[in-house]
Amino acid sequence: MDIPITQNRNRTLVTTSYLLSNLHCPSCVSHIQTILYALNPRPVSVAPSLVSSWVTVQHDRNLSTKQIREALQLEGFDVCDVTSEEKGGSVAKSHIEHDPDIGYLDQFLQRWRPCNNPPDRTTVTHVNRHLENCDICRQEAAGKRVQQKNLPLLSVAEQSRANGSSSHGNEGLVGESMSSTKSENGYRASLAIGGMTCASCTTTIVEELKKKPWVKDVVVNLISNSATVDFDGEDHKKDIVEAIEDIGYDATLDSVVDLRSLSQKQQKVLRTVEIMVEGMFCSHCPQRIKSSLETFGDRITIEKEISIEDPIMKISYIPEAPSFTIRHILAKISDIEQSFDASIYHPPTLEERSRMIHKREQTRLLARVIVTFITAIPTLIIGIVFMSLVSKSNPAKKYLMEPLQAGVSRAQWALLVMATPVYFLCADVFHRRALKEVRSMWRPGSKTPILQRFYRFGSMNMLMSLGTSIAYFSSIAQLIAAAVHPEYIADENSFYFDSVVFLTLFLLVGRLIEAYSKSKTGDAVTMLGKLRPTEALLVESNVGESFTADDRFTDEEVATGNGGEIIRSVNVDLLEFGDIIKVLHGGSPACDGRVIRGETRFDESSLTGESKLIKKVPGDEVFSGTVNKEFPVSVKIIGVAGSSMLDQIVKAVREGQTRRAPMERIADTLTGYFVPFITLIAILTWIIWISLGASGTLPREYLGTNTGGWTAWSLQFAIAVFVVACPCGLALAAPTALFVGGGLAAQNGILVKGGGEAFEKASKLDCIVFDKTGTLTIGGEPTVTDSEFIPVDDILGSDPKKKILRMAKAVEANSSHTVAKAITSFCASKESHSLEAENIEEVPGHGMEATFTIASTSVSFIIGNEAMMEKHHVSIPANSRTLIEEWKTAGKSIALAALSSIENSPPKPHQLVLLLSISDPIRPEAPQIISSLRSRGTDIWMLSGDNYTTACSIGAQVGIPSSNIIAGVLPSQKADKISYLQKSLHSKPSTFSRTKRATVAMVGDGINDSPALTVADVGIAIGSGSDIAISSAEFVLVGSDLNALVTLLDLSKLVFRRIKFNFAWALVYNIIAVPVAAGVLYPLRSGGGEGKHIRLDPVWASLAMAASSVSVVVSSLALRSRVPGVGFRGGRGR
Repeated sequence: MDIPITQNRNRTLVTTSYLLSNLHCPSCVSHIQTILYALNPRPVSVAPSLVSSWVTVQHDRNLSTKQIREALQLEGFDVCDVTSEEKGGSVAKSHIEHDPDIGYLDQFLQRWRPCNNPPDRTTVTHVNRHLENCDICRQEAAGKRVQQKNLPLLSVAEQSRANGSSSHGNEGLVGESMSSTKSENGYRASLAIGGMTCASCTTTIVEELKKKPWVKDVVVNLISNSATVDFDGEDHKKDIVEAIEDIGYDATLDSVVDLRSLSQKQQKVLRTVEIMVEGMFCSHCPQRIKSSLETFGDRITIEKEISIEDPIMKISYIPEAPSFTIRHILAKISDIEQSFDASIYHPPTLEERSRMIHKREQTRLLARVIVTFITAIPTLIIGIVFMSLVSKSNPAKKYLMEPLQAGVSRAQWALLVMATPVYFLCADVFHRRALKEVRSMWRPGSKTPILQRFYRFGSMNMLMSLGTSIAYFSSIAQLIAAAVHPEYIADENSFYFDSVVFLTLFLLVGRLIEAYSKSKTGDAVTMLGKLRPTEALLVESNVGESFTADDRFTDEEVATGNGGEIIRSVNVDLLEFGDIIKVLHGGSPACDGRVIRGETRFDESSLTGESKLIKKVPGDEVFSGTVNKEFPVSVKIIGVAGSSMLDQIVKAVREGQTRRAPMERIADTLTGYFVPFITLIAILTWIIWISLGASGTLPREYLGTNTGGWTAWSLQFAIAVFVVACPCGLALAAPTALFVGGGLAAQNGILVKGGGEAFEKASKLDCIVFDKTGTLTIGGEPTVTDSEFIPVDDILGSDPKKKILRMAKAVEANSSHTVAKAITSFCASKESHSLEAENIEEVPGHGMEATFTIASTSVSFIIGNEAMMEKHHVSIPANSRTLIEEWKTAGKSIALAALSSIENSPPKPHQLVLLLSISDPIRPEAPQIISSLRSRGTDIWMLSGDNYTTACSIGAQVGIPSSNIIAGVLPSQKADKISYLQKSLHSKPSTFSRTKRATVAMVGDGINDSPALTVADVGIAIGSGSDIAISSAEFVLVGSDLNALVTLLDLSKLVFRRIKFNFAWALVYNIIAVPVAAGVLYPLRSGGGEGKHIRLDPVWASLAMAASSVSVVVSSLALRSRVPGVGFRGGRGR
């Protein structure tokens, strides 16, 4: 299915996700890939997911999202949501409210839903209170005409100030105002989009907008139904909305931000919020709210005005906590009059919209199950109990079996009445989708080749529809035949009305359980999101806020702290950058922050998977989602909403879930031909049984008293084949296990950014390459352990040691390398002053060089490793070289400094003046981890930019042989070394492996090792916070504990063992069930040859079909258990 594409590096790629409401079975997956890969230009990748109902498409910008969405809709897929994101760009999101998949039963139920409650006494009270506070409405109620522009639109508090009473005004709010001047270009618009159902919608919107010459970047998010558009010219903001609405979506402009003003205010964060105001009762209220906010001046920009019809306004401002925050803005609105209730409005998130789609599907199925179940009760009594279990002498049975019309018994007419609404109202979910598939394939202008329409078509919906339709209409045909020949008494076994009811019941129950189970496998993002608290304890001084707490907080929510502080319980939406919150024992920070008062220990296992409590002192960062396990601390917020570590983890998990494993292509190939193959088997089964019966090959006793003859008798086998076949188990085998595995990984501090493909590669690693600094060693705070000064000529004058330290400190302070930080700290401890350096230059992989002016003499100063000294031809005395070798043997890194005067002509060579050894302790768990990996047969290598002696010393301490150590490697060379290992090493023999070269993983810090992480088959980054966002790795270990690496490998192998088991089970089920349903066992009899013939009744076939797909989902969900041999037991408990 996937054809390699030669990618042009200069072309712009867009990733668009489409949410489909009717993506239900693996045939859909295969069909989607076929139709989308046929588009021009051809998409780079198409990844449908049965679990989340998303179709993620990576495509060229020239292929519009509209084209993809229309291609999906033409093939009968219902697009609900679209999210489109351009690499390095913005996100566009949209939502489509139209639901084309609604049936008659759904319409009937909607009519009976309770309407909105009528106004209650509270509403009437608010109206009366509003009249008391609004002069305009009061005068209008009295019959007076007033000019609104001549009336002062003052709030209650402002009126009090006008009357001379004391108030809690905003006179003290002084700060840098937000510039309202817009540049001619460079704007970012945020929009809420309605009507998106799948990734096709998002792609359509992105492509439509990118046709506009003034649009620079578009990102659409299907899950959150929103979009972000970067464009030139503020006047085009309305054109964006119109462009989206013209292609059939609802668009609401949320905000427009001047990108140039943002770049000029890097220290301040522009916040755009939507505010909902409840309690407005007249047309003057919106103007009063606007006038009240205008008193803030340029601090607030109203992006979208409020109205009675739409009580949601959008504003932008730069918070300046604690003097000017969202709390002041909301208080200002609430002060206008008592009936106003202002709060921050949150449109549904992407996950919430996805859950709505799944919930709607489950609700529809549940309604049909209930109706069918109620109908099945009398069907069971009449069709099973009376016909098979009650004796013929029973009066009730005699009554039911008597012919009522055309030789057909009362029982069959009753079953007809019950089967008809079930077929048309409850099984309609299968019929309508099957008809859509057929219509889209045979419509005029269809791109599907004529021949392909006969061997690649349909889905599980078609199989289910055919099974129930054949049973229903064959029974109708028997009724017609009985009417044509009234002299014959119709045989009860010729009708399948009861089978229609039971078939539909079991099929719907199976689909309902499957839908519910699938929603549970993909809830990793939701579970992570629940870690974030909704309330926080805000710390304020008695005079720090300009609004009272009387109206906004209850007595229980306000407490007085130490030093005259007031502690308020507030919603997290009311927090701003720079606010101070208190985190109590057992509490979690609402946002990322820095401890400013108190000491405690935090449990960060929810993010990192490490069970050990982490000590936090003033200056340390704490993260949202972690738990304070000891003493209360005060925390200053440093992470705004959407940028916290937890938010980045959620984003990484979400991205990983959209990437499919190569093994899933096997299911795509099989299921693409599944429905045509089953249809052929069912038809052949019917024809073969008819032929055998009509030719006299079959005994007459097989037929019994069936008046429909061999034709009707053979149908039961064909129906059973249609119903029992189930490709869903094949399609769900991989994605459900991968979704559960991704959630388990996140719980253990591992972010699966590479999705299923990364999991698959990690399960069969041959070689793991470790970076030394920061990976095998702690790397965070190395220290200078030894120093040696070399006497220097009279270049520096008096106190040469102090001047050398000052120069080293001035130079190394400009580097972010861990060794440079260690040298800077060492110099600062010896000498507090520093010199002013000129022409500072960093030589990658070697060190630093700069120029200083000392006593009117220009001095060239270099500091770095031995390679740096060799480059400048620095002579190292024998005794110094001996000392260096001793330090390297001890596993210490070496730093050397040299200088020369550049006043002389020609300049003198540099002279060695300082020797330093830097100790970077190895991680305590490193030796055990290396030993464990080697015992599994994994080849372990180490890359280091350090010298060979030091690298070998570290390798000996952790258990890596010197033959597997590559030292003296520059950052730019690490990728080449990974490529060399991939070519030179060989893979372990495996039945499933098709590659002869080794699968190589690289473990690094995610920043300096970025090229190597990209080149490696599996990149594993160790980092936290910002490292997660910038890493090029497929996996990110949130914590610093290398035990997570072993957890990752164990989990990867377990997940793929479960995928193989799921595939095997689904294949074996179909291989056995289909022949049994076709009747291969019918010649045999139960009970030692004296009982009934062995066959699979269509009703029980439907139950078996439902059980097959549900069992695959349950198998994947079992990974969450800690049962030995069934679930995953690694992680925190280790």
